[in-house]
Amino acid sequence: MRAATQATPYPDTAPLLAVRGVTLQYKTPKTLVMATYRVDFEVFKSDRFVLLGPSGCGKSTLLKSVGGYLAPTEGTISLKGKTVTRPGPDRMMVFQEFDQLLPWKTVRQNVMFALQASHRLHGKEIDERAMHYIEKVNLASFADSYPHTLSGGMKQRVAIARGMAMEPDILLMDEPFAALDALTRRKMQDELLALWEETRFTVLFVTHSIPEAIKVGSRILLLSPHPGQVKAELETASTPQEAIALEKRIQHMLFEDEIERAENV
Repeated sequence: MRAATQATPYPDTAPLLAVRGVTLQYKTPKTLVMATYRVDFEVFKSDRFVLLGPSGCGKSTLLKSVGGYLAPTEGTISLKGKTVTRPGPDRMMVFQEFDQLLPWKTVRQNVMFALQASHRLHGKEIDERAMHYIEKVNLASFADSYPHTLSGGMKQRVAIARGMAMEPDILLMDEPFAALDALTRRKMQDELLALWEETRFTVLFVTHSIPEAIKVGSRILLLSPHPGQVKAELETASTPQEAIALEKRIQHMLFEDEIERAENV
């Protein structure tokens, strides 16, 4: 069952990112898998837009397609009116895994590496930009430390600093806190929101955690189980009471999907 999405909350503003009717497929050794089916959504400047759904609904595959790593089988993805055809510095990815940092480089060197590779800045500008974002994620005292000396949460802060140092149009985050323990995960969510309040960057965030989606996002796109289709687009809560009600509503919608799938077996 597909629910009607809400009207855009920015009626007088062109979307930064537009995903139109995107169907995604990928090959496995045995078969061709349909990950998503005709997904539509828009992300606007300074959005905290969350893709939420159960495992296997194609949300991470969809994020990779926005990143330019997988071409849609059907539909289009455009950023600032231009069709996405390949990866680019206007879309920086933060992954779930901690091994995304170069182990032989310090925190400062890891952040500088992306800037050097982009050829956008030179010399002292690169170091200044790197340190600016290292300070924003509260790691200035660890700038000369190597990844193996850092905790999981600190490594993710470095990855976020590296992505933000490129000052992309949109930051893509693929379940970046899923591998952290519960306390560190909540702390990282708080730090991400504090950083957003300061810089108002645009983020497209993937998670299968309903509480995380409600806390981190300003809007949520709920995807149905495999293949992922738009179940609903939801505004997030502004009070604890609204958050509890929204969580129950999302759980109910996902439970409806499970019932429907069981009836069709």
